[in-house]
Amino acid sequence: MVKKDRTDKQLINERNKYLVKPITQLDVTNNMTIGQLVDQFSGMSIQARNLGMAAQIWERMLTDQKPQTIFLGLTGPLIAAGLRNVIANIIRENMVDVVVSTGAIIYQDFLYSLGGKHYHGFVDVNNKELRKLRINRIYNVFTDDLKFEETDDYIDKFTRQLEPGNYSSRQFLHELAKDAKDENSILKASIDSGVPIFVPALNDSSIGIGLTKYWSLYRDKPKVVIDSIKDNYEIVQIVLKSKATSAVYIGGGVPKNFVNDAIVMANFDFNAAFGGHTYVIQISTAIPMDGGLSGSTLKEAVSWGKIKDETRNVMVYQEASIGLPLLYSYLKEKNIAKNRKRPTFKF
Repeated sequence: MVKKDRTDKQLINERNKYLVKPITQLDVTNNMTIGQLVDQFSGMSIQARNLGMAAQIWERMLTDQKPQTIFLGLTGPLIAAGLRNVIANIIRENMVDVVVSTGAIIYQDFLYSLGGKHYHGFVDVNNKELRKLRINRIYNVFTDDLKFEETDDYIDKFTRQLEPGNYSSRQFLHELAKDAKDENSILKASIDSGVPIFVPALNDSSIGIGLTKYWSLYRDKPKVVIDSIKDNYEIVQIVLKSKATSAVYIGGGVPKNFVNDAIVMANFDFNAAFGGHTYVIQISTAIPMDGGLSGSTLKEAVSWGKIKDETRNVMVYQEASIGLPLLYSYLKEKNIAKNRKRPTFKF
């Protein structure tokens, strides 16, 4: 006779702990809004559920009674994908307070201010032929290499007009933003809204290429120098003066690490005992299995003290050109950030 380890009642109780909440079967109706669609995502599964959770967590960032300073980290070909207006509106509509970006995104934003564009391309193409024609390719996007050169030259000549001295990337981009005139510009949105933009790896971009030309001409003269450690100091001051911080990461890379390390710097360099970001969401296609930072999970960051709580963050494994517009539309439709008080910064 086989001895039972558990009674039938115990087994039922243990099973019922797991079989609690049925998956929502998506119901698409006439006149459904994007907000209503994303609301249903949170009851679904796979990445739809993660995206729905991300929308809810971003909403909590914006409405928490303890004011959150919200950092937006940007990586990837977001302008090439067509997200320039979305990012500028996220800034203008009070959904984030600080931007940390790759140089390429901000450079391409400024390229548009000077009349540049991206064009529909395709992957199956003769790349040597493109090179002869001075056309660059980003996956299925084409760009005009001659317009890139023109913009690089503009950066060089613009920098010559600045007072020599040490500039953080934020300071330099604040000045550059004054030349970004079109209303869809991320740089213009930042200066209009008082949202600082940091590019901690500014030299690793076409802005860096323009600055290199400038530096070569002024190498033996007083000149503008990008002081990357000044970036560290400025961003950690934002953390120290914030009641709480949260983060939205589109992609990973240097911006994600820079924002997270601001917590470490606050704790280590300034003995602040800052408890980490309250809420964090990340949209990425990077995988965690190679141990790289871009794909490292937000739960992993809890072990470093960069994030407070494992239950207030979510990874969305999705390409940003799909995920970010859905999140933005959800927040815009609900008008969540309308009456939120945005922090002000004095550097």
